[in-house]
Amino acid sequence: MTNSDQPCEPERACTLCPRLAAFRDDWRRREPSWFNGPVPIFGPVDARLLIVGLAPGLRGANRTGRPFTGDYAGDLLYETMIAYGFARGSYGADPGDGLELVDAAIVNAVRCVPPENKPTTDEINACRPFFAARLAAARELKAIIALGKIAHDQVLKTLGLPMARFKFAHGAVHAVHGPDGPRLFDSYHCSRYNTNTGVLTPEMFRAVFAAVRREIG
Repeated sequence: MTNSDQPCEPERACTLCPRLAAFRDDWRRREPSWFNGPVPIFGPVDARLLIVGLAPGLRGANRTGRPFTGDYAGDLLYETMIAYGFARGSYGADPGDGLELVDAAIVNAVRCVPPENKPTTDEINACRPFFAARLAAARELKAIIALGKIAHDQVLKTLGLPMARFKFAHGAVHAVHGPDGPRLFDSYHCSRYNTNTGVLTPEMFRAVFAAVRREIG
């Protein structure tokens, strides 16, 4: 999937995606106190669960520097992770809140905030080597939760698997590494839009985490 020299994290001044770099730099000028950079992975490398998101939210992770921190998606995600034992402490929508992940890590398919939360295909492809490096380093991995189709597709493309064989569907579970390897669990993204429109309910979201907990114990 990757070579041993490929880092898991982009450089802070990464310019692989000119559009994203320009957008990020514009927000550095507007809001110099914000993080405004490629958002790093949150959680230990030996976690058995890896949660894959889409990209940093402008006023969420792009502002705070921690995945899913500072916007509605984080409220639902971390509340659910705490309920199923994948996090402990209190989520305060701030990287200094003391929240710890337990046997879980979070990474986005695209590390920099995209305009309108819509990365291009080229931008997703450009970020794949960093995701591949993180996936290759996850020696204890037992389950992956893909939050949305872009995350789902990033996992499959990184593993070199055909998307036609492993179709995205909320609640679907895919044996992407054979019967004894990690399972890929699909969920609709926990965005405010999806929850406000009823595409995703808290109960539907919790059901995915319940299935993962049953899978890995």
